[in-house]
Amino acid sequence: MSKHVFISDLHLDETRPDLTDAFFRFLDDVASDADSLYILGDFFEVWLGDDHDTPFNQQVIERLRGVAATTYVMHGNRDFLIGDAFCKAAGVTLLPDPCLIELDGTEVLLMHGDSLCTLDEKYMQARGMLRSPAFQADFLGKSLEERAAFARQIRGESKEHTRETADDIMDVTPEEVIRVMSEASITTLIHGHTHRPATHQVDLNGVAGTRYVLGDWHTSTWYLTVTDGKPELIKYAFG
Repeated sequence: MSKHVFISDLHLDETRPDLTDAFFRFLDDVASDADSLYILGDFFEVWLGDDHDTPFNQQVIERLRGVAATTYVMHGNRDFLIGDAFCKAAGVTLLPDPCLIELDGTEVLLMHGDSLCTLDEKYMQARGMLRSPAFQADFLGKSLEERAAFARQIRGESKEHTRETADDIMDVTPEEVIRVMSEASITTLIHGHTHRPATHQVDLNGVAGTRYVLGDWHTSTWYLTVTDGKPELIKYAFG
């Protein structure tokens, strides 16, 4: 039997030890018998760089290193500075966004999901700046204190933007989903980011496709398992 597990948007932070505990329990409850574990972005609430060596970050790294399943991580909009040093220390593999994988003989497209929200023009502009090599090189050249201050500013602006922006604009753009899936020649897409867990049927110009949206972590979440080729979106409560 093959089993693959997909999660996203944990937003782990030292101020939320309950989330960390829930993730560690999830590894024991769900991922312990999995062949692979995929974390599709926003694993951390913020990642200031691989040199941000705090006891909290070390705790997470050590726990990841003990996971039996082959573990993969993908950048999200909160932790796009995760680099090679973190991955080596944690024993995980960093995936590009988007990423094509093969699951039990079927090609599947994995994404964080933020690049699908093309109607949110302000966010897409900010995303382009934050993901640019020039910005990241300059940012990582600053002190950790300066990076933390900038991260707080960005989070404040993000919360304000969320309050002021219509829900449909912040969700994925249907036409972009169809374009991305069609260009990749796949019928299954798995992503997170929107915090709207669901299974969506997608019409790919007459071909039936499926889009699985993973849940964020708050007091519960929704994760996806693919067991012997059969996908299932499952709720996981933290209590």
